[in-house]
Amino acid sequence: MNTARPLEGLRVIEMGQLLAGPFAGTILGYFGAEVIKVEPPTGDPIRQWREVRDGMSLWYHSLARNKKSVTLDLKSEQGRALAFELLTKADVVVENFRPGAMEGWGLGPEAVKPHNPGIIYARISGYGQTGPFAEKPGYASVTEGYGGFRYINGEPGKPPIRPNISLGDTAAAIQAAMGVLLAVIQRGKSGEGQIVDVALYEAIFNLMEGIVPEYDGAGVVREPSGTTITGIVPTNTYECSDGKHVVIGGNGDSIFKRLMIEAGRRDMAEDPELERNQGRVVHQERIDQALADWCLGHASAEIIDKLEAVRVPVGPIYSVEDMMTDPHYIARGMFEEVDVNGKALKIPAISPKLSETPGRTDWPGAHIGAHNAEILGGLLGLSEEDLAKLNQDGITN
Repeated sequence: MNTARPLEGLRVIEMGQLLAGPFAGTILGYFGAEVIKVEPPTGDPIRQWREVRDGMSLWYHSLARNKKSVTLDLKSEQGRALAFELLTKADVVVENFRPGAMEGWGLGPEAVKPHNPGIIYARISGYGQTGPFAEKPGYASVTEGYGGFRYINGEPGKPPIRPNISLGDTAAAIQAAMGVLLAVIQRGKSGEGQIVDVALYEAIFNLMEGIVPEYDGAGVVREPSGTTITGIVPTNTYECSDGKHVVIGGNGDSIFKRLMIEAGRRDMAEDPELERNQGRVVHQERIDQALADWCLGHASAEIIDKLEAVRVPVGPIYSVEDMMTDPHYIARGMFEEVDVNGKALKIPAISPKLSETPGRTDWPGAHIGAHNAEILGGLLGLSEEDLAKLNQDGITN
């Protein structure tokens, strides 16, 4: 295995806060990019979100892994001038301010490009950089609704349900990281950088599978379907005798037969009306009721054992506690342990897994401004006196 990583030598300036931009930076840093996080002297607000230990969010140690922290007050002229210098020395900038904010600070792509023609400028916002809604504020919660996800997520006839994660932010971050890598490939051919424009609502919209052609071609509006998925049967969540739930995906034709035989319903397994998915959709209620009755008669572990023995996709509903004791998660290296102030902390590994140049965590999230001297002094050439003055004036911390 090569200890080098594929993005080594790529310098990324991360500007922005909270989740979408920073998670894109996390992905790039995990695979070897030098990520310099520019944050205000007070720090990214997410440093204090959710569970805090020793003055730092536990989540932040995962989100800011491998990043160098530099503080600059972008409301000050000198802070903006130093940020501009950083951008002229970068391969990539990732920002998730509202559209127009970077231009207002003199840090937009048109200002930087004459000094750095190869810069790749990744921009993440709620609604994108163009269009009538570009300037609207757009957190993930709002754009998940606008992008179509909230409409189909939940129980029929009830208010839409939000997932207990910021799905829109994470999906947009992954798209931004992908866009950066595509732009890096193109720059290798042309020598020119470009803008990567990512909208949270579009990242969600891209997850909507066949919803658009089904509406345009057949006039069908997909509605929420609870624990099932529209038009594919059977795939559902079932309660077992121990109060736990299992997910069963029996929608393949041959899989369905094996499932129903194991469930003691050979009559349904051999019913010609249920031989194909189209017929099973018509009889979904009857199939789901048969499986629900069967599962209620057995413990969840027994259901899983029975179905795995006949090669039917089945699995439990895991909490994080379940994940962290599961032998498969452990064998796949899905948890990395880092040292934070002398205390061990597990954080999640980041996919995908590369056989020869895998990503890794080198250090957890740094303290605010921990790399000011290295970056502002070493990279930009400021003296110790200059750094002390910046600190004194509140431009850094």
